[in-house]
Amino acid sequence: MIDPHNLLDTTSAVIVVGGTVLATLLRCGIADSLAACRALRGLFRRRFSAARARTGLAVHIQEMQRDGVIRTEPYRTGDAEFDEATSLLIGKRSIEALHVAHALHKQRRVEATQRAVRSLNQAADLSPVFGLAGTLVSLSQLPTGAAAEGDFTGAISLAVLTTLYGLLLGNIVFAPLARMVARRAVEEEHERQRVLDWLEAQVIDALPSSARSARASQVSAAMEAVPGGAPEPAAEVELEDGEESRPDGEWPW
Repeated sequence: MIDPHNLLDTTSAVIVVGGTVLATLLRCGIADSLAACRALRGLFRRRFSAARARTGLAVHIQEMQRDGVIRTEPYRTGDAEFDEATSLLIGKRSIEALHVAHALHKQRRVEATQRAVRSLNQAADLSPVFGLAGTLVSLSQLPTGAAAEGDFTGAISLAVLTTLYGLLLGNIVFAPLARMVARRAVEEEHERQRVLDWLEAQVIDALPSSARSARASQVSAAMEAVPGGAPEPAAEVELEDGEESRPDGEWPW
């Protein structure tokens, strides 16, 4: 029967956890480490929902459809991306303004997620190393000389627990957290793209006729550039653990 109390040791935890955190901070830098902390906090927040975002934008969209983009005032929903996108749409009277705002915000989110995942993966790689370091430290405390016949239990226990802590911390804590952050980011981008597509479809008729004509010309040119008259689907790759497929190259971790 395993006694849980035998698996708890403060010294082992300090060596492995403290060493891993310090080494990750030194290797990745403060900016990437803070990005990882923000991403971990985000895991405990409510997920971004396309349905909830559309509900928040519904009143604003109705005003655009009723009064036109020119006479509509900017509206604040609390989401920085769509607040900026709709403000640019009203100011520039162009669908392209929506895509510009979305692209800029997406780039910032992707970069932040990459920094967070990179830091967490580094921590996952370093944890077993510090487990081994703790083992070496504990073995160095074995009694020698006249005291060699003393009790070896404490040093051996410390050696075993530091190795165990390193393996568990890397493979059950940091590596899964990195995958959770990456999956949450992919899901959010998918939901945001759905809102963007819906928003474009809703406001296109509220734009001036010149803007609608320009958009139609752009769509036609894009379709003619592809054989068969329709855009080719993005290349798909398979994610681990049965995750949803995504465009190839979009998430390089």
